[in-house]
Amino acid sequence: MVELLHKELSDKIIGAYYNVYNTLGFGFLEKVYENAFAVELKSMNIIFYLQKPIEVYYKSEKVGNYLADIMVEDKIIIELKAAENLCLEHEYQLLNYLKATNIEVGFLFNFGKKPQFKRLVFDNSRKNLR
Repeated sequence: MVELLHKELSDKIIGAYYNVYNTLGFGFLEKVYENAFAVELKSMNIIFYLQKPIEVYYKSEKVGNYLADIMVEDKIIIELKAAENLCLEHEYQLLNYLKATNIEVGFLFNFGKKPQFKRLVFDNSRKNLR
């Protein structure tokens, strides 16, 4: 059986997500969930950054900037949504964040009517990092 990459940290992050969802429910703006997620991660003594800049390069030239909602311990990117449902565009957004960094694991958390999340992995060996 293969062990999941950053399993222990992932389990804590998923627990934090459900704590926030179960407390706030749905209907707030993404920023409210981001701030609540930060409170939850801080209470767990997890190192994280809000709105962490991600630079995108093409042939060694910087061509763009993104902001990851939450980056945890420089190991996991978290993208938060407050939508009816998760869709492919949300997954592609997170996948592009993973492609542009040396981070291999990302979570997409949705605070819709029903809690939803996806875990994405993009192995560094498949990346064209500068």
